[in-house]
Amino acid sequence: MKKDPRVIYYSDELNDEFSDAVITPKTIDGSWVYCHDSLWKRFTHIFWYRLVATPLAFLYARLKFRQKTVGREKLKPYRDGGYVLYGNHTQDIGDAVLPPLIDFPRNVYPIVHPNNVSMPYLGRITPSLGALPLPDDREAYRRFLKAVERRLREGHTVMIYPEAHIWPYYTKIRPFKDTSFFYPIKLDVPVFCFTNTYQKRRFSDKPKIITYVDGPFFPDKSLSLKEQKKELRDRVFACMTKRAEASDVTVIDYRRKED
Repeated sequence: MKKDPRVIYYSDELNDEFSDAVITPKTIDGSWVYCHDSLWKRFTHIFWYRLVATPLAFLYARLKFRQKTVGREKLKPYRDGGYVLYGNHTQDIGDAVLPPLIDFPRNVYPIVHPNNVSMPYLGRITPSLGALPLPDDREAYRRFLKAVERRLREGHTVMIYPEAHIWPYYTKIRPFKDTSFFYPIKLDVPVFCFTNTYQKRRFSDKPKIITYVDGPFFPDKSLSLKEQKKELRDRVFACMTKRAEASDVTVIDYRRKED
């Protein structure tokens, strides 16, 4: 017998958070090291990213969600250089493991909330996986920007979830700010996006994830910086919103609270 969707009530699409994790975040100050150059740190990155995380991510995505990516070929012409990849934020573990599969075999460096480097045990590993936590002070911000620039200049992918907060199994695209679109404009790199959609499976009530990749998107250099950010954000938002219409399963019914 098919289950009715779970209902969650929200009041603020920009700021409500529905992750089950309860974490006290570290303060990311000027002492935080974003890029390590020692042989040991390079080894730990290869070990955790390539030998541990990537195989586990493949198994998790395939076994739990029967995940499939559509449009990966759009990335191929741009794989000699860096680019910024945006996605919708609808899973806790899934959103950590899917980008390396979508953009395999490139290194993906996600911009994350400090929570992601503050978890017991796992928080010690996420920096080796490439996590770039958002800074808390001016000196940390300077180091953070240099790290983002370095990873893009090295030809890697910087991953951003512009919705910022996790809404599990949400099938639409929530409004998001244009703040993070500063990075590709400043560093003159292409933008791509992916949209995870939830679709029916033939022999199971659990949904599968079909991921659609779109792009490249480039800023309109005839506009001011402020206008470029908004215009680029609006095109990515419109594309993701259209792709999200492919979802045909509702696992969680999100309803706005009555005033």
